Amino acid sequence: MSSPLFAPTTYHERRAELKSKLAGGQILLLGNEESSMNYGDNHYPFRQDSTFRYFFGLNQPGLAGLIDVDKDEVILFGNDLSMDDIVWTGPQPRMADLAASVGVEKVLPTSAIGKSLGGQVHYLPPYRERNILKLAEWLGKSAFDIQEGNSLDLIHAVISLRAYKSDEEIEQLHDAVSITSLMHQEAMKMARPGMVEREIVAHLNEVALSKGAGVSFPPIVTINGQTLHNHYYGNTMQSGRLLLCDSGAENLYGYSGDMTRTYPVDPAFSQKQKEVYQIVLDALKSSAEMSKPGVTYQQVHLNAARVIISGLKEIGLMSGDVDEAVAQGAHALFFPHGLGHSMGMDVHDMEDFGENHVGYDDVTPRSTQLGLSALRFGKALEERLVLTNEPGIYFIPELYEQWKSEKKLASFINYDKLAGYMDFGGIRIENDYVITGEGAQLLGEPAPMEIADVEALRNV
Repeated sequence: MSSPLFAPTTYHERRAELKSKLAGGQILLLGNEESSMNYGDNHYPFRQDSTFRYFFGLNQPGLAGLIDVDKDEVILFGNDLSMDDIVWTGPQPRMADLAASVGVEKVLPTSAIGKSLGGQVHYLPPYRERNILKLAEWLGKSAFDIQEGNSLDLIHAVISLRAYKSDEEIEQLHDAVSITSLMHQEAMKMARPGMVEREIVAHLNEVALSKGAGVSFPPIVTINGQTLHNHYYGNTMQSGRLLLCDSGAENLYGYSGDMTRTYPVDPAFSQKQKEVYQIVLDALKSSAEMSKPGVTYQQVHLNAARVIISGLKEIGLMSGDVDEAVAQGAHALFFPHGLGHSMGMDVHDMEDFGENHVGYDDVTPRSTQLGLSALRFGKALEERLVLTNEPGIYFIPELYEQWKSEKKLASFINYDKLAGYMDFGGIRIENDYVITGEGAQLLGEPAPMEIADVEALRNV
């Protein structure tokens, strides 16, 4: 159980700034409880709510924080452990000491939460059922009303603070991404024909846990890379296939990394694999070069789509005018997801508030076009924002058959030649960046991604 990352004054200042952004009422921030696997006392690894940890710094279960805007008061709610608890957990800090470590003077037991609430209570969208039920009890509402009654003012206020990373946070993100890079390099050395995907997953988890808090999300490790979120790990890696590995580490203080590498199960890429891989790599490099303050991330995504279409034209899978193909969404057959997403204490930072609140605004509304509609972040880039860039090319048999049967965008897609790629899988390459005044700065220690460097590591 880690201590707070920052000095008490940092959390005090964050809470004061949050309070200044709301006109009145009470701000209730809920920490998470333990979550049971198969009976009450057998828990999944504990994961604190990121917003509670951002403002209150504590990583223990069963806590809540109240920031009363009208009374200019902050209360930390939680219970000291009984002797029965201590027998199982060992001695733990008392609530008064925990509160002092994050600059809070007033502590009350959790039983006092309900009677401490009154008037306008601002809360964030709850994503755990237990917190929904707590809010329903305290506020005298139904669970449905709780889901609908979160505070838009609080959502925007929290995003306006958490989205822009401080120097200290960027340092933590460098750490998390460096652990992530190590995970990928170890997996790259290890993968061989005849191994089962879960053997790679086990090693990724081992590296992440040995260096930090564990993985930042369930790893995607698959020879069927055409399935975007493939969490099945039972395939045997075979010669001639590609292995797509999308995984990340969470460091000790709750900051996340997220990286993808795709490499051959064999020691080297085939010529066909090289051709497609290089297109994706070119799209990644172009995206990083274009990611600068003032440029909308939607423009960066569309630029990546143009690079992908241009590359696919060169190898004969697409034809026609590149800009027109992008405008009509022809690239979505190969690139059906968004280019990247925000990242921070959550691997998809603050998306529990709603993607549109985090990634879009009135100037840049979300598109409804296939592929572009999946872009989680589209608005203008600013300094201190942290995002991933993760272009990909996928050959999805089911989507191919549907588009081919409909003759969809047939003037741009060479369906006959494309039929020979339906056993290819998919390629995605992903890095993490912080936006600076000069552009996109790579976070963490780099992991090999040039073809020659990947093959060199594959042959270690």
